[in-house]
Amino acid sequence: MKLSAQKIIRLSKRYAMLASPLKTKQCCLCGHKVAGFLAHAGGWKKAPQLMTALKMVGSDIDHFACPVCYSHDRERHQWLYWQAAGLLPRMHGAHILHFAPEQHLAQRVAAQQPATYIKADLYPNAADIQKVDLLQMPFTDDQFNFLIANHVMEHVANVSQALAEIWRVLKPGGWAILQTPYCATLQHTWEDAGIQSTTQRLAAYGQEDHVRLFGQDIFTRIEAIGFSSLVTTHNELLPNTSSKKYGVNLNEPFMLFRK
Repeated sequence: MKLSAQKIIRLSKRYAMLASPLKTKQCCLCGHKVAGFLAHAGGWKKAPQLMTALKMVGSDIDHFACPVCYSHDRERHQWLYWQAAGLLPRMHGAHILHFAPEQHLAQRVAAQQPATYIKADLYPNAADIQKVDLLQMPFTDDQFNFLIANHVMEHVANVSQALAEIWRVLKPGGWAILQTPYCATLQHTWEDAGIQSTTQRLAAYGQEDHVRLFGQDIFTRIEAIGFSSLVTTHNELLPNTSSKKYGVNLNEPFMLFRK
């Protein structure tokens, strides 16, 4: 099989990171020490200009994938956040709904031995993932203790409807992890029905399958449904954890809410 030039470059970078004796970084998911993390799609130098101009907060695409286990930075950050926030013991015996379940995080959720663990996606890519529309979930009221949607809300067609459904299926006192990229420089979320093509969405929202660019109002919109905000910054929750060492975005807060 003939490899593309881009694939060859990526493999070369991966090999260099694994072979280098200067392993100052570490993946918190596989535990391996590495020389660095692989960039996503060329990193910030090739990102849409609007995203860099608005200082978009989300994945650190310069330090994206672990060269050993290929975990993404947003998975690694969540794992660090979950441990620091003391959420893992609360997952034991709990009822958990996990949208777009990341492989590494899903394994760790299952390891907590929840009473129910449903992995869901609108477009399932594995036999153990159920087809579920976040806008119209086939679950009863007050069914789950946790709902995890890590970088999902920027994809859904109707944010208000999705939040109402999340509120409905969560038990009183339940936790919602609703991580999403946003721009703190934008006062209001930006979405326009005229932005339809993948090229337009990439330029306007930062990714081909995103349907909006959240502004700083994302937090008040979630709270308006009735959720209490437990949002914390990296420095507040992980004051002694180097974002550079673990390849995570220092500016990405932990977006945790409670019903």
